[in-house]
Amino acid sequence: MPQITIRGMEPEIEKKIRKIARQSGKSLNVIILDMIYKYTGYNQRDRKPASSLRELAGGWSKQDALEIMDSIKSFEQIDEEMWK
Repeated sequence: MPQITIRGMEPEIEKKIRKIARQSGKSLNVIILDMIYKYTGYNQRDRKPASSLRELAGGWSKQDALEIMDSIKSFEQIDEEMWK
């Protein structure tokens, strides 16, 4: 997801946004997104939250997982000579 950094915000505005977030029990990110959606006229219901951790953070395909497991097999071998 794209990110935006906001610079030059008046301290009073930041305090007000933080207060709104604290009182509503929402994160700053959610509060600011709500404000942006309201100002731009987009319907918040159109926003699609991640439906799973995999969608949010990404995940491996079955092929990726097989390749990773294959690449670490050698680390699962015990060298009996080292333990004598």
